[in-house]
Amino acid sequence: MQKRRLGRTGLEVSVLGYGAGAVGGLFTKGAAADQERAIARAIEAGINYFDTAALYGNGESERNLGRVLKALKADVVVGTKVRLSTEHRANVGKAIEQGMNDSLSRMGRDHVDLFQLHNPLVAKDGGDKLAIDIALNEVAPALEKLRKAGKTRFIGFSGVGETAALHQAIESKLFDTVQVVYNALNPSAGGAMPKGTPGQDYGRMLEKAKAADMGTIIIRALAGGALSGTEQRHPLAMQSVDPIGSAPNFAGDVARAKALKPLVRDSGSSSLTELAERFVIAHPAVSTMLVGYSTLDHLEAAIDAVNKGPLAEAVLAQVAR
Repeated sequence: MQKRRLGRTGLEVSVLGYGAGAVGGLFTKGAAADQERAIARAIEAGINYFDTAALYGNGESERNLGRVLKALKADVVVGTKVRLSTEHRANVGKAIEQGMNDSLSRMGRDHVDLFQLHNPLVAKDGGDKLAIDIALNEVAPALEKLRKAGKTRFIGFSGVGETAALHQAIESKLFDTVQVVYNALNPSAGGAMPKGTPGQDYGRMLEKAKAADMGTIIIRALAGGALSGTEQRHPLAMQSVDPIGSAPNFAGDVARAKALKPLVRDSGSSSLTELAERFVIAHPAVSTMLVGYSTLDHLEAAIDAVNKGPLAEAVLAQVAR
């Protein structure tokens, strides 16, 4: 599997990453044996970046991923995340440190490769939405302290929230990586926002991250599953994903995804999902793309998609128009 540079970290990561979140659900609600088979197969296929968070399954994802990686004695790149609550604002540094220690305890590790802020970034602080000033002036120094203590090698943030705040975080150059929302239904992180497209305009975030030499980790590559072209959800998957996509509701995203079906054959893809995954990895500023899995079949399909390679330029233009 192709490897790409994760920005200034210098790490070489697989173009397909393993997302252990709740949207796919295998690592929050799946059987232990299925989890072990999935990770073993992922590693066999060349996947070397595994992404989790304390939020996923209230810590279950971290526990399960830690258990499996330890059993397999896997030499891989592991990233996790911390989310601050309103109560944490009183002592951000302490909350970040406690979050790190709790995550390491759940995973049975003494360090991770990447520790990321999981809050949406905004101008005005409130609830789980974190003011950009707090992120830059309090969170970043706290993360840097953990790096110096050897508990994480690199630091990053989730690129959700208000576009202006996200751009400010990138341009600060305080973080090594950013998780970027980028998919065939909302390609605005990678180019101009197509006319009439619902959802947030991310203002070419991928280009800004590349200019800052940050690693980019693509999230919502399948728009919460809408790019499967069906509203049906696997029993392990998150049953309600509004508003994780671009349209006002999931059904709207699925309808927009179905409009791309004629391009499946034109692109030489075997499915709408494969088309969507090949669209994402075609952007040169993408380091790795996270996909969440409910079954081993989902994983195999994603492996096949990325091994087939990026979409041709002519098809890319039709997807993003």
